[in-house]
Amino acid sequence: MRNFDKRGERSPQYPKFSIGIDLGSNTLRAVKRDCEKGVFVAEYERIVRTADGLTETGRIAPKALERIVAALDEARKQIGFDGAVLRAVTTEAMRRAENAVEVLKTIQEKTGVAFEIIEADEEARLTLMAVRYRLRVLNEPEDSFVLVDIGGGSTELIFVVGGRTLSRSFPLGIVTLSQEAQGDLARVESLLEIRLKPLEKFVMEAVEVAGRPKRFIATAGTPTTIAAMKHGMNYHSYDAGKINGTRLERRELREWLAKLLAMSPRERERTVGVGRDDLIAAGILIFEGIFRVLGFEECLVIDDGLREGVALELCRR
Repeated sequence: MRNFDKRGERSPQYPKFSIGIDLGSNTLRAVKRDCEKGVFVAEYERIVRTADGLTETGRIAPKALERIVAALDEARKQIGFDGAVLRAVTTEAMRRAENAVEVLKTIQEKTGVAFEIIEADEEARLTLMAVRYRLRVLNEPEDSFVLVDIGGGSTELIFVVGGRTLSRSFPLGIVTLSQEAQGDLARVESLLEIRLKPLEKFVMEAVEVAGRPKRFIATAGTPTTIAAMKHGMNYHSYDAGKINGTRLERRELREWLAKLLAMSPRERERTVGVGRDDLIAAGILIFEGIFRVLGFEECLVIDDGLREGVALELCRR
């Protein structure tokens, strides 16, 4: 419902446009929403590999900083920041980097965009807001599900069961795990045996407290990339409208991993994006492990995530 003052004009606390920017461990994503019409009108995404080298050095690399600045300049030109209320958030990579304050200060000086490092609980809340919004648009039930957000530096599990919401963030991401394993998928699988233990414990606790969720919903780059491959799309022809609501089965994951590994380097880049082929392969193994931990054989894929949650909340303010 639109908010009007006594003269019948739109109340000033509701902006015309809102922009949400999410700087993750691998990707910078931005979205613009028309608050009056209630629709997303523009979006931007660029692989910036924020966490490149973070595992080894504990710092955001100068090259990563350059990529972030270039991406923000491009996003400004592509979707237009002027006249919009904007909030920029960043997550696990900046939470871990010892030079995060220095990096974010430089980004603000060069681009005018001031990033806020948000904690895992805030990240989960905003992501959940976006996913629930999309479920309503799709006329999908939202009363009992577990949401998994597989990021570059962390993975969030959010249980929504029986009117309760339980969430936890784990330092398991496709960028950090791939770097730790030095791109060796056999090593990734070996490390996963250890890394998934805390997730298993949390799932057991959540089910004991709230009950078993009826559905498994997945968001972020790995699930959406597999869904895109299933629809015959590549990185450049990606259409979020077709991704939302896609169903993926656990048994499909190894099939898509095999197809990805059988491609030539050039074909893989065209399919999943430049610099993502090794990360998506590791992501598929993480995704499969989470299927196993949760005990589901099918999931629903949603493209909406943190950036959409930020933009939605700005409009509501």
